[in-house]
Amino acid sequence: MQENDLPAVSAIEQISFSTPFSKKYFSNELCKKHALSKVALFEGHVIGYICADYYHHEARILNLAVHPDFRRRGVATILMTKAMRALKNRGCVFLYLVVRASAAGAQKFYERFGFKVESVRKKYYSDPDEDALQMIGRL
Repeated sequence: MQENDLPAVSAIEQISFSTPFSKKYFSNELCKKHALSKVALFEGHVIGYICADYYHHEARILNLAVHPDFRRRGVATILMTKAMRALKNRGCVFLYLVVRASAAGAQKFYERFGFKVESVRKKYYSDPDEDALQMIGRL
């Protein structure tokens, strides 16, 4: 992910989440020392992205989204696979993420990568208020 990708990333973020991260958030991710931010391109256009951070042997998926026109075509799987490989190469062993309790499709997606629910975070999300499931996977 580069600075010139941010308008497209932000647009995908806006249509994908009820409480989207700002363009400034993504810009800040590009400046972090221990961050991993990747985009998926189709014909030169950003169609998806993943953001993670890491510290020593632990990493967190912060965000993963694919433009609605390109969902269910393997884009998220490619982004996740490449991110997991890159994080493992950086010495990470454990990978964490949070997902809405109602997002059954997202939960199944992560379970395919070996993630398991570790805990519930009460009222983690707003708009609408909802619990989050913290999931953990091993790289």
